[in-house]
Amino acid sequence: MSNKQRKKRDPLSFKHRFYRQQVEPGQLCAMEIQVQETDLHILASQEVTKQAHDLVLTCRSQLERYILRYPAFASSLSPMAEDSLAPAMIQGMIRAAQVAGVGPMAAVAGAVAEFVGRGLLALDGINEVMVENGGDIFIQRGESCVSSIYAGESPLSGKVGLRLAAAQMPLGICTSSGTIGHSLSFGSADSVTVLAADTALADTVATRMGNELAEEKDMAPALELVQSMAGVMGMVIIHNEQMGAWGEVELVRL
Repeated sequence: MSNKQRKKRDPLSFKHRFYRQQVEPGQLCAMEIQVQETDLHILASQEVTKQAHDLVLTCRSQLERYILRYPAFASSLSPMAEDSLAPAMIQGMIRAAQVAGVGPMAAVAGAVAEFVGRGLLALDGINEVMVENGGDIFIQRGESCVSSIYAGESPLSGKVGLRLAAAQMPLGICTSSGTIGHSLSFGSADSVTVLAADTALADTVATRMGNELAEEKDMAPALELVQSMAGVMGMVIIHNEQMGAWGEVELVRL
């Protein structure tokens, strides 16, 4: 287990989340929710701004109270022991971190995205939703769609996408980067994108795999390592002009 990890980089916030302007909402309603550090872009079957805001407040309250009781949860760079008395979202972050071999806060963006997304899907009339949190996405659609991969200065950035089949959803899609953004990473990959049914898991595995990629030669070992992580559906790595993929991923040229 490596101690060389921390929360993955947010590769997009420093660009004022320009990519949100490129999302095609179709028939869905688009909303923005901001609560302190939490900044979500949401698409849903109906306008649900208030409900989404309330869900953000709920999950942030759970997280903040847990950290007050257990400060190590916020700073640990290693997995923590399970806590059956913790809120379900916290338990999910702990389990995801154990699979990836990282600290539980590596799961926070994905965990919040899924908490809000599933909360919205529980509302009457909401059967489709996408919640994006700093580039980490929870999505449930009734039809296939394509997600573009942003990879900074790589010549492949914005030219490769993932086709997501309706049968794969609900789905978590999370990206880590070692070359862009402000969060600490110990790798050099332009992007590591992970797919999993559990968005918190996708988030932690993206962090771990991003840390594993110091050089292009690390791509093959990382693609092998991720196959041992239960629950991961697929992964795509972009490093300079090189790209590698494994699992249930359908790449498309954009």
